[in-house]
Amino acid sequence: MMNRVMPDPGLPADSDAAALRHLLHDLLAEVVTQRAPEVAAWLSTGATDPIPADDRAIPYLQALNIRFQLSRIAEENDAMRQRRRIEAREGAENVPGSFAAAFAGLAQQGLDSAAIDAAVAKLAVVPTMTAHPTEAKRVTILEIHRRIYRRLVELETQRWTPREREALYTEIRCEIGLLWLTGELRLERPSLTDEINWGLQFFRNSLFDAVPQLYERFIDARTEFAPQSAASERPCLRFNTWIGGDRDGNPNVTAEVTRAAIDAGRLAALACHIEGVERAARRLSISCRIVPVPEANMAALAAVIVQSRSGTPHNQRNPNEIFRQALSAILARLIASRDGTATAYRGPHELVGDLNSVETALLAIGAGDLARAWIRPVRWRAEVFGFRTAALDLRQNSTIINAVLDEIWAAQGISARSGTPAGAAEIRRALADPELPQAQDSDLGPVAQDLLALLRLTRESGHDPESFGPFIVSMARSAEDILAVHLLARYAAGPCPGAPALIVAPLFETIADLRAGPEILEELLKNNAFRAGLREKRGHVEVMLGYSDSGKDGGFLCSTWELHRAQRRITATLAAHGFRPSFFHGRGGSASRGGAPTERAIAAQPAGTIGGALKLTEQGEVVSAKYANRGTALHNMELLTAAVLTHTAGTGPQGPVVHPDQDEALVALSGMSQAVWSRLVESPDFVRYFEEASPVGELSALKLGSRPARRHGAKTLADLRAIPWVFAWSQNRHMLTGWYGFGSAITSFLSVRGESGRLLLARMFSSNPLFRMVVDEIEKSLAQADMDVAAGYASLVTDRDLARTLFGMIREEYQLTCAAVLQITNQDVLAARFPMFREGFERNRVALDQLNRLQIDLLRHARQSERQTLSVPLLQSMNCIAAGLGWTG
Repeated sequence: MMNRVMPDPGLPADSDAAALRHLLHDLLAEVVTQRAPEVAAWLSTGATDPIPADDRAIPYLQALNIRFQLSRIAEENDAMRQRRRIEAREGAENVPGSFAAAFAGLAQQGLDSAAIDAAVAKLAVVPTMTAHPTEAKRVTILEIHRRIYRRLVELETQRWTPREREALYTEIRCEIGLLWLTGELRLERPSLTDEINWGLQFFRNSLFDAVPQLYERFIDARTEFAPQSAASERPCLRFNTWIGGDRDGNPNVTAEVTRAAIDAGRLAALACHIEGVERAARRLSISCRIVPVPEANMAALAAVIVQSRSGTPHNQRNPNEIFRQALSAILARLIASRDGTATAYRGPHELVGDLNSVETALLAIGAGDLARAWIRPVRWRAEVFGFRTAALDLRQNSTIINAVLDEIWAAQGISARSGTPAGAAEIRRALADPELPQAQDSDLGPVAQDLLALLRLTRESGHDPESFGPFIVSMARSAEDILAVHLLARYAAGPCPGAPALIVAPLFETIADLRAGPEILEELLKNNAFRAGLREKRGHVEVMLGYSDSGKDGGFLCSTWELHRAQRRITATLAAHGFRPSFFHGRGGSASRGGAPTERAIAAQPAGTIGGALKLTEQGEVVSAKYANRGTALHNMELLTAAVLTHTAGTGPQGPVVHPDQDEALVALSGMSQAVWSRLVESPDFVRYFEEASPVGELSALKLGSRPARRHGAKTLADLRAIPWVFAWSQNRHMLTGWYGFGSAITSFLSVRGESGRLLLARMFSSNPLFRMVVDEIEKSLAQADMDVAAGYASLVTDRDLARTLFGMIREEYQLTCAAVLQITNQDVLAARFPMFREGFERNRVALDQLNRLQIDLLRHARQSERQTLSVPLLQSMNCIAAGLGWTG
C-alpha cells in the first residue's frame, strides 16, 4: 500500500487544499501511466513541453482537462472543510455568509425583533436553473465528479484502518480511470429531453435533501442569535427553471416539449415525496396502546385515512398504529397522484395539510423529536417543491410574439399591425372586448399554432397551480410587447375562470431598454389585464434584467451602472402606484454577465430594491459548481438567502442612501466607457475580427446545448447570443467583455477632475459597494487576460491591416485599464488583493498559455483544411481552456 498525503486538521487551510490536489493528481498520474506513459512523463516534468498540434494531442489534452477538473473538486471539498473548521473552532456566526453570521450581524446593528421579523416575512428567494450552452460537461462526467467528491468526504473521518483507507483511494482511482475512458466530447448535440434530465438530476442528487437542512440551519441561527424573534419558521425559498420553457431563438422548444418538462418535474417531485413518506412510515411504529393520542388529533388522522379511500383498510394492516395508518393513506394518495387515479391529491396544499396533521399529533404526544426528524422535512419539501420540482418559466422574443399577433389579425381581417399606433389601439380594444373571438389554428402557420398551444397549456389546471412561472418577453421595448401576450392568451383559450392568472414579465436587456423600462411599466400599470396578474403576486411586479446583452450593448461598466440605475428608477415608478418590484437578475458565470460573488453582488444592489424578493438565473456551469453536491448546494442556498435577509433588514425604513457626487461620477464614467466600447464594436469589420480571432465559429461543433449560438442565423453582432460572445472572448484570452472601456473612462475623468476626481474615486472605492465590485471584477478579468496570447489569435485574422488596427485598440485599452485599476487600488500587481484567486489562476497559467498556443495552431490548420469536420483536439482544446479558467461564459 502506498503512503498517501491527506489533509491534517492541525495544518493551515492552504496545506489542506494542497494535500487534496496532490492526492487527486497522484491518482491521476497512476491512471495516465497505465494508459499513456508518454503523457505521464510529460505531466511529471511540469507539462511545459509543446503539445503536438495534431491527433497526437488527444491524450495530452485529456490529461490536462481531467487535472483541471480534479483541482476544482479538491477546491470545492477544501472550501467545505474550511467552513466546518471555522464553525467548530470559532462558532457558526464566524462562517462568512451563514444564517448565524447574518442574524448576529443584525443584532449587532441594533435591529429589534420586530425589524428582523419584518425582513424575514418578506423573503422570497428563487434560484432559476437554465441550460444555456455554457456547460461543457456531460451528465455522465458530472456523476463521476460527484462520486469522487463523496469519496473525499468519506476520507475526512479518522476511523478508517489503513486497508480501508486504501480501498477508498482505489475507488477514487477507478473513478479517475472512468473519466479517462469516458469521452468528454458530446457526439451529438444534447436533446431537450437530455437537458430536462440534466436539470432534474441536481434536485434528485442534492437539492431535495439540502432544502430541509437549510431550513434547520435557519431555525437554529434565529433561535440562537435572535431569540425574541417571532418570525415564521423558515425563509420563503422556491425554485424555477427555464429548461423546456425557454423558446427564445430555439425552435426545438415546442408546446409538447414544455408539457414533457412539466410532467418530468411533477414525477420527480412526487417520487421525492413518496420516498420521504415511505421512510417515515417504516420508522414511526408508535402504538396507541403505549401512548394514547388526544381525541382531536385522532380525528384529524382519521380524516387523513378516510380521504385515501384505499381498497384495504389501513387499520387492518397496522392495527393500533395510527401514525403508520395515516402515512400509508398519504402514500396511497401520492401514488394516485403519480398515476392519475381518482384519489389523487388536488394539489400540494392537501399533502401539506395531511403532513401537518401527522406532525401536530406527534407533537401532542410529546414526540417532537420524531416529528422534526421524519415528518417536518417531508412537509418542507412539499411546500418548496410542490408537485412540480421547479416552476417552469416561459420565454419568447417580442419579435415572434408580434409576428404571431399580426398573423392572427390578418386571418381575422383586421388591418392594424403591431408596432404602430393602430396596433397599440387594437391591442387595448381587444383586451377590453368580452366577446373576443378565439383564433382558429387552421388559419395560422406552425409557429403561431405552437405559441397558442403553449398559452392553452398554461391555462390547464393540472396538479399544481404553481407549475408555471411567468411568461418572459425578451427584447421588450414597449408596453404593447407585454400586452400582446395577454391578448394572445385570450385568442388561444378565451376567458378561463378559475385558471391561474397569466403573469407576463418584461426582460429589459439593452441599454436603451433599461433606460426606457420605467416608462414602459408606467404604461403597463394603466392596463387592467396586466394589473389582474399582479393580484396573485401580492403587489409584486416581476421585472427581468439582462446582464448579458446589456454588457454586449454597452460594455461592462456602462451595463453595470445602467442596471443599477434602472432598478432605482423602476422601484420608484412602481412605488408611486403602490407596487413593489421583484427583480429577476439574468446573471451568468463570468463577471461580464453579472457573475460576481453572490453576497457581494447582492450587497451592491441599490438600497430598497430587493425588499426580500430576489430571483436570479443559475446558468450552465454555475449550476454544476453550486448544486452538484449537497454540502456545496446547502452553502450556496444559505449564502444567497442570508445575503438577501441582510440587505433587506439593513435597508431599514429610512430608504435608499444616495450620494449625488458619486452618482454623477458614475454617470460620467459610464458614458465615457460606453463611447469607447461603441467605437470598438462599431468599427468596420469588427464582427469579422471577432469571428477570425476567436473560435466562435467552431463553438457550435462542440455541441454544448440544444440552442443555436445565434437567434436568427444572421452574422451580425446584434444577432449573436451573449453567451457564445463571452465564451469566445474568454477562449482567446482577450477577456474584453469584462474590462474594455474602463481605462479610457478613468483617464478622461481624471484629466478633467484632477486631484478632486482622484480623491472622489478613492472614496468610492472604499465606501461604494457598486464601484468596489466593478473594480474588483475588472481586476480579475485583467489578470486572466493575456495580450501576448491574444496577439496570437489576432494573427489568425486574414486582413492584417484590420488585425493591426483593432488589436492595437484592444492592447492600448488594456494597458490603460491595468494602470487605472492599479492606481485606484493602490497596488503594484494585478489581483494581489485576491490571493486565492491569483494562486489558483497562476497554478493553471502555464498549461493555459500552452493550450492557447495549441488552439491557435489548430484553428489555423482547420481553416486552411478542406475537412468538413473539426478535429477532436480542437474541440478538446475548448473544453480544456474552459476547465482551466473555471467558467465558459
